[in-house]
Amino acid sequence: MSVGTGLRGDGESLGKEPFYFKSFDRVIGVAHNLNELRSEFERLLNVDPKALEYHLREGHIVQWLEYIGEIELASKLIGVSDPGRAYEIIGNYLTKGRDTNTEERPAVKQRRSKRSRGSRRA
Repeated sequence: MSVGTGLRGDGESLGKEPFYFKSFDRVIGVAHNLNELRSEFERLLNVDPKALEYHLREGHIVQWLEYIGEIELASKLIGVSDPGRAYEIIGNYLTKGRDTNTEERPAVKQRRSKRSRGSRRA
């Protein structure tokens, strides 16, 4: 499997297979991106937590995350078999990502402003 980001701005994988949650021979959920993964976890915690536990224990979710280029989140879920804990980790990861992006943007703009002023004086 080639591991590239392959993600659009909305976090949806481009040309990548979604994750299929299965219980025996039935597909009980599908996730195309991280937000859908979190939503499906939330739903399936109440509907079929044993299916979530199975996919976690077997490493299916970690493998899919690596496949779509989400290496950091995949590493956080290695060895996690409790669906509630996995849901918490995914939620924290998504929240952290949003906070980090919001905080970094102003700093970059400030640096550009200073450089622009300096170049005008020269």
